Amino acid sequence: MGARILVIEDDAASLELVRYLLAAAGHTVLLAHHGAEGLESARAARPDLIVTDLHMPGMDGMTLLRHLRQDPALAATPVVAVTAYSMVSDRNAVFAAGFSGYVSKPIDPDNFVRTIESHLPAAPDAPGG
Repeated sequence: MGARILVIEDDAASLELVRYLLAAAGHTVLLAHHGAEGLESARAARPDLIVTDLHMPGMDGMTLLRHLRQDPALAATPVVAVTAYSMVSDRNAVFAAGFSGYVSKPIDPDNFVRTIESHLPAAPDAPGG
């Protein structure tokens, strides 16, 4: 059974690529087009994992993460940053801010799903298992 993954991305082509890859892997994909919409969606849907762009109009990914971490219901939700910023200092800033993971653009379709899935919380053991 797939996870519920919220994808927050303001670029339509990137949003569709990520949606397609995750849905093809069996996940339920929820979509938001900017940070404020993503925060509202996260509060309503309580996804298993959030994938967000960093550079968006209005509420950027860093601000979104701060709001998520302040919400007791979402504070432990893994959040993976997907960004065109790919310098080592950018990656370090993402992890220092508290993101669970980092994926640089352009997305590598061959590795993207595996990378995202590595940040999913472990499923509880099945009864009797």
